[in-house]
Amino acid sequence: MNFENENISSEGFNELNDRVSKPDWDQAINAVKTLIRWAGDDPNREGLLDTPDRVLRSYKEFFSGYKIDPEEILSTTFEETEGYDEMVLLKDIRFESHCEHHMVPIIGVAHVAYLPQNKVVGISKIARVVDVYSKRLQIQEKMTSQIANIIDKVLQPKGVAVVIEGDHECMGTRGAYKPEASMITSTMLGAFRSDASTRREFLSLIRKE
Repeated sequence: MNFENENISSEGFNELNDRVSKPDWDQAINAVKTLIRWAGDDPNREGLLDTPDRVLRSYKEFFSGYKIDPEEILSTTFEETEGYDEMVLLKDIRFESHCEHHMVPIIGVAHVAYLPQNKVVGISKIARVVDVYSKRLQIQEKMTSQIANIIDKVLQPKGVAVVIEGDHECMGTRGAYKPEASMITSTMLGAFRSDASTRREFLSLIRKE
């Protein structure tokens, strides 16, 4: 796993993982100890002795998306659909990400839809793609586009729509201190961009009453 702050496209997935030099476990442990000292505490006191190890184990979960190729997730598809060509929508996909500017949580939900052309993919794969991109250092705008673009590239549907609603702790717990604010981003491709009725149908389906 690496924590490099870069926009990783599917095409650059292997190249970036090969290029970025990853510190070993002991180096990372010492980095956490340095941050504890910088915060003004003693990493050797009883309550903090195991903290660096816990932080690294948490990071393995938080940033596990760097180790997974989203294109591979979507590669298994099904063509026996009896000609189904209406919208496929998976809504309220919970995600946890981390702001690449402050490394604090972004928590929210994603709504993902596509109009199949010749094939469909298992719905769990859509949720896993959201996880792959959220488990990286992120900005919400980039994550929204990444999810839409990889689905469009691999499935080649008639259209893709992604809407993400996120609460940003970088704004709620520091800086502007506006915990009540949430951010909504969207990417519309193909028919969702060109056909107003298709876009309205999608937005009406994800609307919360």
